[in-house]
Amino acid sequence: MVRGRDACWEHCVLVDATRQKVRCNYCNRDFSGGVYRMKFHLAQIKNKDIVPCTEVPDDVRDHIRKILSTPKNKTPKKPKANQVTNGEENSSSTSSGLHPNRGSSGQLGSTCPSLLFPCPLPIAQPAVDDAQKQKQDNADKKIAVFFFHNSIPFSTAKSMYYQEMVDAIAECGLGYKAPSYEKLRSTLLEKVNGEIRDCYRKYRDEWKETGCTILSDSWSNCRTQSIVVFSVACPKGTLYLKSVDISGHEEDSTYLFELLESIVLDVGVENVVQIITDSSASYADAGRLLMSKYSSLFWTPCASYCIDKMLEDISKTDWVGSVLEEAQTITNYIYSHVWTLNMMRKFTSGMELVRPRITRCVATYLSLRAIVIQEDNLKHMFSHSEWLSSTYSRHPDAQAIKSLLYQDRFWKSAHEAVSVSEPLINILRIVDGDMPAMGYIYEGIEKAKLAIKAYYGGIEEKYMQIWDIISRRWNMQLHSSLHAAAAFLNPSILYNPSFKIDVRVRNGFQDAMMRMAVTDKDKIEITKEHPMYINAQGALGTDFAIMGRTLNSPGDWWSAYGYEIPTLQKIAIKILSQPCSSHWCRWNRSTFESIHSKKHNRAELEKFNVLVFVHCNLWLQSIFQNRDGKLKPIIYNEIDVVSEWPTELESSTLLVDDSWLDKLPLEDRTSPCG
Repeated sequence: MVRGRDACWEHCVLVDATRQKVRCNYCNRDFSGGVYRMKFHLAQIKNKDIVPCTEVPDDVRDHIRKILSTPKNKTPKKPKANQVTNGEENSSSTSSGLHPNRGSSGQLGSTCPSLLFPCPLPIAQPAVDDAQKQKQDNADKKIAVFFFHNSIPFSTAKSMYYQEMVDAIAECGLGYKAPSYEKLRSTLLEKVNGEIRDCYRKYRDEWKETGCTILSDSWSNCRTQSIVVFSVACPKGTLYLKSVDISGHEEDSTYLFELLESIVLDVGVENVVQIITDSSASYADAGRLLMSKYSSLFWTPCASYCIDKMLEDISKTDWVGSVLEEAQTITNYIYSHVWTLNMMRKFTSGMELVRPRITRCVATYLSLRAIVIQEDNLKHMFSHSEWLSSTYSRHPDAQAIKSLLYQDRFWKSAHEAVSVSEPLINILRIVDGDMPAMGYIYEGIEKAKLAIKAYYGGIEEKYMQIWDIISRRWNMQLHSSLHAAAAFLNPSILYNPSFKIDVRVRNGFQDAMMRMAVTDKDKIEITKEHPMYINAQGALGTDFAIMGRTLNSPGDWWSAYGYEIPTLQKIAIKILSQPCSSHWCRWNRSTFESIHSKKHNRAELEKFNVLVFVHCNLWLQSIFQNRDGKLKPIIYNEIDVVSEWPTELESSTLLVDDSWLDKLPLEDRTSPCG
C-alpha cells in the first residue's frame, strides 16, 4: 500500500524487502531504511550518513523537496452540531486528500464557522506563488546565461559546491556583491589554499596512526611529453601533491628513484606504508631501490591495472575474443540509432548495456554481462510487433543482430565468458578506488581462481588456461608480501574455517613484520603477540570481537579489539588501511600538460600551481564527501558491479585559461625561471 501511495517510488526501486534497501534510479546508489531516507538523497539534503544524489534531474529534486517541506495534514476535528454544511464539506474534502480551504488566518485546515462570517477566498495567494516562481525562473535564466557566455561545462552543475554557493549568496540577501576579478585571483585563492593546507596538516596527524600510500599516475602524450601526478591516500581521503614533467627520463630508474624519494621525504618516511606506480621496468627498478634504502615501506604496482590486464589477456583467447566482439556489434548497432536505443531502454526498464566512462578492458565484459542479464528482454524486443513494423527491422544489419540473438552458440559462449570473468571483475571492483582494500586482494584472487575451477567442474584442461593467465600476472607483477600479510591480519579471513594459511601467507606476514617493525624491541613484542592473535586470546576472543570479524572493517576491528597486543595492532592498522590502486583517479591530463608546456616566469608558475593545487584537492574532497565515508567490511557475495565505479566519476575540469596571471602585483614578480 505504501508503495502505491508514495510518489518517491517513481524514482527508486526496492532491491531488498527484508532490509528495506532501495536503489536510486539515477545514480544506482543503495540505501537501507526504506523510501523515507531516499527522499533526502533525491532532494540533495544532507541528513546523517545520507549522500546527496548527483544525477537527479532538477525537476525531480524540487518535487521531492516540496514533498518534504509540506507538513502532513492533521486529522480534522469533528464538526460541532451547530456548524453548517459548508464546514462539513471542508472537513470531508480534507480527509479525502484534497487541498483544504484557507481561512482568514491563512492556516491549512481551518474551516468557516458560519455563513454569516464566510472565509475570504484565497485569491491573493496564487499571485504570490506566481511572483516567486517568476523570480526563480529569472534567477535560473541568469545562471544559465552565465554558463553559456563563459562556456562553463554543464557537468559543473553536479558539483557539490554549486548549491552551496547559491545557498551562501541567498543567505547574504539583496545587495550582495560578487567577488571581483582581483579578489578571486588573489586573497580568495590564498584563503582557500590556506584552508586546504590546514587540511593537509590534519591528514599528517591521521597518517601517524593509519599510515598512507603515495599514488603515482603517469602518462605520455603524442607530443612526446611525459608527466607524472603524485597524490597521497589514507582512509580519510586523498590529497593531491604535485605534478612533474619527466620527459626524457621515463626509462631512467635512478632519476625516478630520486623523484619518488623526494615525495617520500616530503610526506614523511615514518608515515608511508607503500608507493603505487605503474608496472614498467623503470618504475619497478626505482621501487626496488626505494625499498632497499627504506626498509619500512613497500613498492607495489597498481592492482586495478594488473587485474585489467588479466582480463585483457583472457580476451585474447579465441572464443572469448569472438563473443566479446559479437557483443560489441550488438551494442554498437543499438546505440547508433536513437529510436532503437529508446526502444531498448523501454524493454530493459532503463538499464544500459554500455558503461562509456569505464575506458578499460573491463567495460567490454560489463557490456557482455548486461546483454546476458537482458537476454529475454532483448529477444522480446526484436520479436515485438513494434519492432517488426518499423523500417529498421528490414535493414540487413538489424536482421544480422536479430539472428545473432537467437543463436544458441552465442548465448552459450556469452554465459561462459561472463562466468569466467565475473570473479575477476568482482575483485577489480573491490580494489578500484582509494578506499582500504589491502586486506582483501590476496584472498580475492584465490577466490576468483576457485570460482573459475568450480564453474568448469574441476576439469583441469578447461580451467587451467585461465588459471595460467591469472597466475602469470599475479606472480610476476602484482603479488607482494604486503598483500599476504594483509590477508593474514584480516580477521574475517584468518578466523574463517575455510581459510588455509599456506607458506606464501606465512612468509609474506613474516617479511612484512621484519620490514615494518623498525626496532629490535618491536620485533620481540610481535613475536610474543603473534600467538595471541592466532589463537584469538583475551579481548580478541570476546563475543563482540567475534561478531566484529565480519561486521567491522579490518582496520576498525584492530582499533577496537587489538589493545592487548599494541605493537602488532599498530602495524596491522597501518597495513589494512591502504588502498591497492592508483589508476582510479581521473585527472584531466590536459591541465597538467598545459602547466608544463607554456612558458611562465617563476611567480606566474607558482601562482598557477597554487590554483591547480586548490582545484585538484577540492575535486578530491567532493569525491570523498559524496560517498559514504564509513569503512565497511567487504563481503564477496554482495559485491555490486552495476553501481557506479570510482573510475566512472566525472574527471576534474580543464584548467587552461592562464590570462589571470597577467599583471600580477609587482612584489610577486621575480626573475624568469630557466
